[in-house]
Amino acid sequence: MKLLNIIAILVTLSAAFGYVNSRFVKLPTTIGIMLVSMLVSIGVFVLGRLGALGLGIEEHWLALIRNIDFNQTLMVWMLGFLLFAGALHVDLSEMLKQKWEILVFATASVIISTFVIGALLFLVSGWLGLPLKFIHCLLFGALVSPTDPIAVLEILREAGLSKRLETVISGESLFNDGIGVVVFVTLLSVAAADGQAVSPSAVLLSFTWEAAGGVFLGILLGLAGYHALKSIDDYHVEILITLSMVTGGYTLATAIHMSGPITMVVAGLITGNRGRQFAMSDRTRERLDSFWEFVDQILNSLLFVLIGLELLTIQVSWVSFVAGLIAIPVSLIARFVSVGLPFALLALNKKVSGRTLTVMTWGGLRGGIAVALALALPVSFGRDVIIPMTYMVVVFSILVQGLTIKHLIER
Repeated sequence: MKLLNIIAILVTLSAAFGYVNSRFVKLPTTIGIMLVSMLVSIGVFVLGRLGALGLGIEEHWLALIRNIDFNQTLMVWMLGFLLFAGALHVDLSEMLKQKWEILVFATASVIISTFVIGALLFLVSGWLGLPLKFIHCLLFGALVSPTDPIAVLEILREAGLSKRLETVISGESLFNDGIGVVVFVTLLSVAAADGQAVSPSAVLLSFTWEAAGGVFLGILLGLAGYHALKSIDDYHVEILITLSMVTGGYTLATAIHMSGPITMVVAGLITGNRGRQFAMSDRTRERLDSFWEFVDQILNSLLFVLIGLELLTIQVSWVSFVAGLIAIPVSLIARFVSVGLPFALLALNKKVSGRTLTVMTWGGLRGGIAVALALALPVSFGRDVIIPMTYMVVVFSILVQGLTIKHLIER
């Protein structure tokens, strides 16, 4: 199937599912679209099994989904735009006030969570007889540990959090996404060594190059964009400049093995704060905000449609289903530990509020990035088991945690 046809079908489905949600379901847009998409996928599967679908509809539906490389679509084509758009509207001055919390939660918390999940899953896998090595369990931990900004930011805007806590969670979710990808890629290279000696210094150097390099490249990109925006007053060209920052910057970061997600977040923060304040006229600011809000909404809708559609392609055995059920509380426990330990250290002698830990634990949503990374795993790395577990964790996170976090905060 041609790319243009796939895009046309996905946009049409997004519009249809969005309409159904707005007209009847009335959930937050992205969650509602994903739920409708999942229900349609389940309906196609059930009717296909009952023989109620003619003309090969189920086969065409499956062919459409299998023609879409979810990992490539999200990690290469969509993620840079989504992170840049999300970072544009984050208050950098507020984020700098909470810089140490955000830095620790975006780095140490991801690493702690990766190892807690990996260790607990390895114990469970032995009990269930799953063919998972410890390094494979760590890979699962790395891909579900980051909180997904795409899933988090829209919900946080409506949840009524305190400004400080909203800044910490949104800042953490923007940066730990990139750190999580770096940790995953690093562990994947260790797993690919298949028992051969791997130099710790080489692993550390690779991690530093990706993460710190992404920050440095993002600063350069953001400053270059800022000076270009400041030198002209033509909103058509200025929007094109921001588009080129995303497409060119993400491509460059990938080519030189730096973190594209971190690059986009840093560039977006500089553009959304210094750029919007000092380099744009009121008209440009209004048009640019409208453009990137539109891009954000469209791509979010497409992403959550894809998550719902992917349900049909996932092969679930009873063992992987049970493992997925266990992975849900394991990921929550790991989230609580990975947030609680750094919080205790940062607070030093101050008492850490149990309410804050509860909100940060339950508000740490997982999203499409976890699914995309799971789909990138080789078959020999426990892919057939890890994909169903990841999908179950993500669905629970978005549908259960996402729909209840607002009520939790209100209480």
